[in-house]
Order: sequence, then structure tokens, then C-alpha cells
Amino acid sequence: MKKLVNKTVNLDLSGTDGNAFVLLGKFGREARRQGWTHQEIDLVVEECKKGDYDHLLATLLLYCEPSDENDSEYSEIENQE
Repeated sequence: MKKLVNKTVNLDLSGTDGNAFVLLGKFGREARRQGWTHQEIDLVVEECKKGDYDHLLATLLLYCEPSDENDSEYSEIENQE
């Protein structure tokens, strides 16, 4: 699948209610909070709606990349040395 927006959202969808509307809402809110434009969010949401539930999940997972807080702490320590 080709990415329409060259960005990711720091969001972990595991443990989230599997309802499609809940997933889309959570993605949209977090993307907006992280500075995505309305147009960028709409592109991803529209792509999600082009297929079945599996397509929606695959699309969201393509744009969601949770960051491990421990990794960022180690990176900050390494950068200070």
C-alpha cells in the first residue's frame, strides 16, 4: 500500500476499542494534536473508508508508529555524552 502522507502519528492502537469509528476518531484527534493538517487527516480517513475493516486497520497501522518512551530517554542520554 502506498502512503498518501509522508508522516506518522505517535499512537499505539493496541487495546483500543475495535470499533471503526472509535479507531478513526482516535487517529484524527491524535494526528491533529501532533500538527497534521485537516487535508492530511482527510486523505488517510478517506483511504480507510475505501475497503473493508481489514483495509481500515492496515491503513491506520501504516500511519501509526508508537514510540517507546524508554528509547527516547536513551537517545537523549546518548546525545548528551
